[in-house]
Formats: sequence, C-alpha cells, structure tokens
Amino acid sequence: MEIPRQRHLRRIRLLLREFPVVALVGARQVGKTTLARQLAASRKGPTVWFDLENPADLARLADPGLELRPLKGLVVLDEIHRLPEVFPLLRTLADRPRTPARFLVLGSASPNLLRQTSETLAGRVAFHELDGFDQTEVGDLERLWLRGGFPRSYLAASEPASRRWRNSFVDTFLSRDVADLGGTTPPATLRRFWTMLAHWHGQTWNGAEFGRAFGVSHTTVRRYLDLLTSLFAVRQLSPWFENINKRQVRSPKVYVADSGLLHALLGLSSREDLLSHPKVGASWEGFIISEIMHVLAARPDQCFHWSTHSGAALDLLIADGNRRYGFEVKRSEAPRLTPSMRSALETLNLDRLDLVHAGTERYQLESRIRALPASQLPAQLPRLRG
Repeated sequence: MEIPRQRHLRRIRLLLREFPVVALVGARQVGKTTLARQLAASRKGPTVWFDLENPADLARLADPGLELRPLKGLVVLDEIHRLPEVFPLLRTLADRPRTPARFLVLGSASPNLLRQTSETLAGRVAFHELDGFDQTEVGDLERLWLRGGFPRSYLAASEPASRRWRNSFVDTFLSRDVADLGGTTPPATLRRFWTMLAHWHGQTWNGAEFGRAFGVSHTTVRRYLDLLTSLFAVRQLSPWFENINKRQVRSPKVYVADSGLLHALLGLSSREDLLSHPKVGASWEGFIISEIMHVLAARPDQCFHWSTHSGAALDLLIADGNRRYGFEVKRSEAPRLTPSMRSALETLNLDRLDLVHAGTERYQLESRIRALPASQLPAQLPRLRG
C-alpha cells in the first residue's frame, strides 16, 4: 500500500521548475525512493534512474560525464552519498544553456552530502526534507503517535510487526547506516547514547551530565548528538532568547525525531506500556511539536523553545517574519491557562498562543489564547507565509 504524499510532490515539482538540481533528503527508510517514483510516474517526458546501491548502476557511472551529459528530462540519482565525485560534474551540467536535464538527488543527509552540495552547487541546488507520515496524510493520530511516521512501521499489519520493524531499523541504522553515511563512532557507544537520549527526550541538553555518564568530554558527546541530528535520528529545538530582563536558557531541547523509534528505544511494546511510562508526556510533546511543524510547513530555523531560569517556558515558538506563534502541549483533555503561558504571551509579544491537548473540544481561554485539540491541527493551523 502506498499513500500519495501530495504536499511533498507539489513542493518538489515547484523546486524542479526553479532549480536544475533538487536534493531530497531525509532519514533512511522514510520514503524518499517511493516519493521519487511517484513523481516520475506523474511527469511527462523521459526519466532515467540510477540506484547507486545497485552495482550495475554504479558501474554505469564509472565515467559520470559520459553517462550523464547526453541525458534529457528527469535524472534521479538515488543514494547520492555513494558517488560524491559527481557533484562537480552536476555543477557543469546545471550551468548548460536551457538546462536539458533536471537532477533529483536522494540522500540520507550525511555530513559529506550536505557539505559537497552546499560548496559545489551553491545557487543551483534546492533542498527538500522528507519526514515520516503526518496527520495530513494519515488519519489515525493515536496509531501515528505509537508507531511513528516511518511508512513500514505505520503500515505494518500488526503492532508486533511494527515493533519488530522498528527494532530492526535501530539495529541496522547503528551497525551499518551510520558508517555508510560518514559516522565513525562505534555502534555500541552510539546505541547507549541514543538510548540515554530517549530517556532525556524533551529536556534541555546537558553536555556535562552526558559526558560524565560516558566518561568523555562534553565536546565528544556533543559530536554524538550532532551526528544523530545530521542523520535525522534526533531533533534539536534551538533556544529563543532576546534582550529582556530575565535570565533565559540558551541550550537546545533534544528529542528523538520519530515517536515510534523513541518507543522502541524505551522498550515499549504496546499502547498500554506507553500510557503507563514516565515519559508519556514528553513523548506526546515531541510528537505534537513535530505535527505542528509539519502542518505549518515550518522550517527548522523558524522553530524554537523558550524558557527562563525563573520557570516561565514555552514548548514551541514559531517565527514567521514579524509574526510569532506560541504553542504549549499538554497530554490532557481539558487543560487550563497557567501563569507561565501568560508570561510567554506578554514577554515574547506573541500574536497567538495555542494550547494543544489530547481532548476533543476547542475553546477560547483568553484573548489570543485558545485550547486546540491535536486532532484539529490541520484544520485550524494555516501554513506559514514563508
């Protein structure tokens, strides 16, 4: 079963009209190849596909210029990190008059991929990040929360099958994919770190505490964090701070990027296990923050958390030009307004603050503050202007 991902298809079509090279990046197994095939099937004109994990396709590109230069239409290069030497050639091909071919390159966002494209193809490449399913694409919010957005996990025939897939993904990601994508940290060390991070999910990063737990420096554990972030396994939510008369937290909050992988790392086998676990609130918070970002089509550089050392805090602040939108997330059916929310509204001069909850009723709490059911996010949140 395939679920058409129309928002992503529309975005990629737009970028291919405007840029000679489009990089579709995202975690392994998140559906990049499937999306590219849906795009190719919907287009008129020729499409040539190179799967660089296929030895035959890799052999065809032994001399990339000889193979790629005559092509017209759409050229797809899947698993592009396996052939980094092709980037200088893509620059030459992108600069040809009337650009007879457009290139769609797929990759799991290794640091080498991002560095090569940004340096070699500056001004010629556009990036589009593909996440897992969100509730605009699938209707079952509770299932999406429990299983996460990876297509094979969400669409699995049963909960045990979904759990087995996620456990296998974690094993394969750590033992093979990280090394393939440029990481050098031993898999056992990275598994321990990722598991510890799952128990830290939704909290402010504390490099000194992680460093003590691993017996290494805070800079070393920060490298672990940045590696998993660059491979879309972890999300860092940057702090928002400005010149106000309050001491503000200046460290990111950290989340396991996919709720299903979070639950696998925590050893949770069922919905009942999740609902009785101490991290249930943090899991819900990270999941809903991700959903808000998807629904609004917000870029990572527009999204922040905010907190002060005196206790005022905001789970998510989204900056869209001169407008600021605040979000608090609560795993309850009828949450109430708190002094912290009022402080965030006034201190940050928010245009609106939404209290996103697990119930079914939408209601006004105060001027510019409303309680909003998580299930109504797609209907109640317009996409950002940017």
